[in-house]
Amino acid sequence: VQLQASGGGLVQAGGSLRLSCAASGITFSSYHIGWFRQAPGKEREFVVGYRRHNSNPIYADSVKGRFTISRDNAKNTVYLQMNSLTPEDTAVYYCAADSSLILSSMRTWSEYDHWGQGTLVTVSS
Repeated sequence: VQLQASGGGLVQAGGSLRLSCAASGITFSSYHIGWFRQAPGKEREFVVGYRRHNSNPIYADSVKGRFTISRDNAKNTVYLQMNSLTPEDTAVYYCAADSSLILSSMRTWSEYDHWGQGTLVTVSS
């Protein structure tokens, strides 16, 4: 199983980026998906989760209204559209997948079995 995250980079505050997470070895449509981030010196935190049979994602309050998760089953890829970025969004962003999460575990990074390598997002002020 491989998850390949990409799309990070340097952007000014107020700008946008779209992250991608491409999967091989699994079919995303059969998995629960999560995006997490980890800023320097901080713990990994939940950004958004997407249950496989539920079209309503769960967003962290800090990104609600600015970030949007989507998936393209034909490409076996999940996207994270990030708008109105602030310096507080600076972090390494990780995509994760798991086949058996329960709803209450969606926000817990240790509950996910499969991880991408992370992509760095830097937002300058």
